[in-house]
Amino acid sequence: MRGLNISITLLSLAVGVILLSGSASAQLKQNFYAAVCPDVENIVRKAVSAKFSQTFVTVPATIRLFFHDCFVKGCDASVIVASTAGNTAEKDHPDNLSLAGDGFDTVIKAKAAVDAVATCKNKVSCADILALATRDAIVLAGGPTYAVELGRLDGMSSTASSVDGNLPKPTFNLDQLNSMFASRGLSQIDMIALSAAHTVGFSHCSKFTDRIYNFSGQNPVDPTLNRQYVTQLQGMCPKNVDPRIAVNMDPTTPRIFDNAYFKNLVQGKGLFTSDQVLFTDTRSKNTVFTWASNPQAFNAAFVQAITKLGRVGVKTGTNGNIRFDCGRFN
Repeated sequence: MRGLNISITLLSLAVGVILLSGSASAQLKQNFYAAVCPDVENIVRKAVSAKFSQTFVTVPATIRLFFHDCFVKGCDASVIVASTAGNTAEKDHPDNLSLAGDGFDTVIKAKAAVDAVATCKNKVSCADILALATRDAIVLAGGPTYAVELGRLDGMSSTASSVDGNLPKPTFNLDQLNSMFASRGLSQIDMIALSAAHTVGFSHCSKFTDRIYNFSGQNPVDPTLNRQYVTQLQGMCPKNVDPRIAVNMDPTTPRIFDNAYFKNLVQGKGLFTSDQVLFTDTRSKNTVFTWASNPQAFNAAFVQAITKLGRVGVKTGTNGNIRFDCGRFN
């Protein structure tokens, strides 16, 4: 019955995918701004590089911002909008409070650089700038480059309530991950590839301490975790630690966008349950093994996955506009 229920769930989600993605993704294309702002990619790249030279956090912060934006209401930069007296925006939902400010700052500075060019002013959406900045951040950290499809409009609403239940949790198992990604038109292969964004960035201790102190009555430590890694994590996150303390998600090459994420999973060094399950579940284990030893195969899969992610819920026509200020509606 469990398998039947999953099949029914995925079938119903497929209908939702048609509604969410629709034909909007067909509107996207490379060089969308060729006529109005032909140098937009170079302008954004320079702005991201300048921000990167100030702090490495630019990389994980921008990638995570893009993911959180696309997963909630589609790639429309609604996560960047600030709350007002009359509305609590997505940005201030509890699941988004841990988004690093450097991601927002990267987009805002790139938008300012684009609008400083007379022919480009108010012609390029914040959603497209975020998509470009994400690619540039990945490349700056040593990850693969890829062509970014453009033509998104910015969303015209942002409410904290829309975030509820729309972001994967660190406690998710494979079925929960697959269901959530499938509802956005993303396959299990896409999900595993996008999870590897955890090869850069950090997490607060509160997101995983149950795995190293209070997993279950018989096993206070999650048995799927590498014992040396547990000791390392306990040293950085002692009991009753300040919840603001954070650790690198990749314990080996935390500043390089690479396939070390998968090598870590093979060794039992996945920080979240939702990471390690990719190796412990037989349905995804072979993919982890393959990408742990074949970085080229991983890079190719990641490029395909993040391109598909960038098509989710795209706003076109009267469903969106180009914001003059990424942090507020026109």
